[in-house]
Amino acid sequence: MATLKVEIVTPEAPLWVGEATALIARSSEGWFTVLPQHMDMVGDVVPSVVRVGTDEGEIAVAVHGGFFQVAPGEVEDETLATVLAGIAEKVSEIDVARAQAAKESAEAEIAAESRNEQETTASVMARAALERAELRLSAAKAL
Repeated sequence: MATLKVEIVTPEAPLWVGEATALIARSSEGWFTVLPQHMDMVGDVVPSVVRVGTDEGEIAVAVHGGFFQVAPGEVEDETLATVLAGIAEKVSEIDVARAQAAKESAEAEIAAESRNEQETTASVMARAALERAELRLSAAKAL
């Protein structure tokens, strides 16, 4: 019987690894679903909530961008779907108060930088921090 193994990894450590029924993620070309016996492919993952269907339920992970690869697994009839993310966290573990504080801090930084006519490194970093905070907050609300 065909199986699907999913790995969601960050530079620090694997965030989730296990057998799944499906992987749902979003690339720059739109949403996609990986099932057992999926064809090989590689692509990007844009900031979004990646969902992993398992026999025990669904696992949701806020991924702040990265890449994915689908390839044959280590055993016969196994498909391996790997999501490589620079920053990712299980939605169930998001600290909403911390995300809200990060959002407010980033908004204040952007407001202070908006007086400057040129975009600075600080304003680029503040916008990235704001995007991460907004993804965390929207993902946590969806639970």
